[in-house]
Amino acid sequence: MSKESMVNLVIDNKKVSVPEGTTILEAARKVNIDIPTLCFLKDINEVGDCRMCITEVEGRRGFATSCIQKVEEGMVVHTNSPAVVEARKMILDLILSNHHRDCLTCVRNGNCELQALAEKLNMTDVRYDGVKNEYEIDDKSPSIVRDFNKCILCRRCVATCKKVQNIGAISATGRGFSSCVSTVGNNSLDDVNCTFCGQCIESCPTGALHEKYSINEVWEKLKDENTYVVVQTAPAVRVALGEEFGMEIGTNVTGKMVTALKNLGFDKVFDTNTGADFTIMEEGTEFIKRFKEKDNLPMITSCSPGWVKYIEMNYPENLPHLSSCKSPHEMFGAIIKTYYAAKNKINPEKIYVVSVMPCIAKKFERQREEMKENGLYDVDAVLTTRELAKMIKQANIDFVNLEDSSFDDPMGEATGAGAIFGVTGGVMEAALRSVSEIITGKELEKINFEEVRGQKGIKRGTVKIGKEEIKVVVASGLGNARKIMEEIKEGKADYQFVEIMACPGGCIMGGGQPIKSSKIRATVNVHKKRADAMYTIDEKSKIRKSHENPVLQRIYKEYLGEPGGHLAHEILHTHYEAKQKYRI
Repeated sequence: MSKESMVNLVIDNKKVSVPEGTTILEAARKVNIDIPTLCFLKDINEVGDCRMCITEVEGRRGFATSCIQKVEEGMVVHTNSPAVVEARKMILDLILSNHHRDCLTCVRNGNCELQALAEKLNMTDVRYDGVKNEYEIDDKSPSIVRDFNKCILCRRCVATCKKVQNIGAISATGRGFSSCVSTVGNNSLDDVNCTFCGQCIESCPTGALHEKYSINEVWEKLKDENTYVVVQTAPAVRVALGEEFGMEIGTNVTGKMVTALKNLGFDKVFDTNTGADFTIMEEGTEFIKRFKEKDNLPMITSCSPGWVKYIEMNYPENLPHLSSCKSPHEMFGAIIKTYYAAKNKINPEKIYVVSVMPCIAKKFERQREEMKENGLYDVDAVLTTRELAKMIKQANIDFVNLEDSSFDDPMGEATGAGAIFGVTGGVMEAALRSVSEIITGKELEKINFEEVRGQKGIKRGTVKIGKEEIKVVVASGLGNARKIMEEIKEGKADYQFVEIMACPGGCIMGGGQPIKSSKIRATVNVHKKRADAMYTIDEKSKIRKSHENPVLQRIYKEYLGEPGGHLAHEILHTHYEAKQKYRI
């Protein structure tokens, strides 16, 4: 960048040179000066409402709000002068005055930005304590609990829901002391257009939003000697769980995770990656059939339950394009309660399947009536990555120092293709690996499909398979999904295969993953670190194509028959239908 486009200033006696248009907050972070924030969320909520990031600029009256104030040539900034510190304490005091301060029993105790700021500013008392608003807790939905008593009106959740996901299920309402964040008519999230993606939870700095816990229910089943408790873990969990124990972002803790689950008392510990391999076989077979018959193209993947709920509510006319496949953990749950139960002579009614997922929409998906086999739910409980971490801590397990263990046989063998399901583009890439070899009968020379990798919200590409060219598109985040849906709805789609994930970045950035502060989100590429770990797992796998998984081959031969066949369709597929946006 040319010198003309750079701005020179001084922040806390440090000389800084940054591009024109940079904010004081960004400039300070470049030289490791920490300015506290609450409402700020990079690229999403940069409005300066909370005023916690105020600074002093020499020669100017009043304070400058650093998250929105642009730098100027020769500017001299003080971020921690006595006047600034005192003003910040007063602002925080006012926020705390109407906050329910039951920190010890709060779900975000120890990982709360408000709590951390209070400690940093040495808030030993609240001078302006007064009457507090009392709000009813919304816990009606199967996925999200909304507790406005702990909201600080930062509006980060509102901005994420509107700007990133383009949903607008929640909004700021009221004025003054009556201001709050709520839904249409102050109804439950279960009764409005919420998709349960959980990105609002990831954005929230306090405990105002959190997943609906299944921990106690799972503990009860683990204590019941008459219940055979099986657990399966999604690919994205293993590259994020370690963060809850202070490990580096993106650390692959597969072996420690398996050991911890066995120590918790689960009868069997299986890998949802195997379920992902089944998904590829079924979805790939479905795509090949549709492609040959030119039937309901483009075909759209159905692995993400938040996305499925979105299309059911917003684009029911596009539902014929949706794959009929269940998601991987639902497929695997169905196989456990049919094939596995019969082979091991276990009454399926006594089997309790727990899925550990990076996603809170899976909690909604689990209890859908469509996800049953022989009257039994395929999956009985869903734990988020965060919930599993809480259980491990409750059991006083020293996670960091655990030895590695392997998933249980015969359902624990999976491929690298199953692993990359956790990354945006991973489902598409895994499917293309198998579809290519099934169509051509030849081994791929190049197994990685770079066209569908990367952090872009929408990725388009053309893949040559034999004599055929297949146009593909990958979208992550519901705001990007909307763009693809409009193209299909208007008849402008010129592609044949579509992957959509509700969460920006895919499952590794799911609503049930470890929550990162706004500062970490602004300064660390969490998505890349977790994605790199997923691709490393794939590269190190002995088998990297789903159709080569010997577990799948055996189960199809012994039980399911052909991929896409009658029994496979009965157990591994489902149907989706139009749903109302509002039930009010």
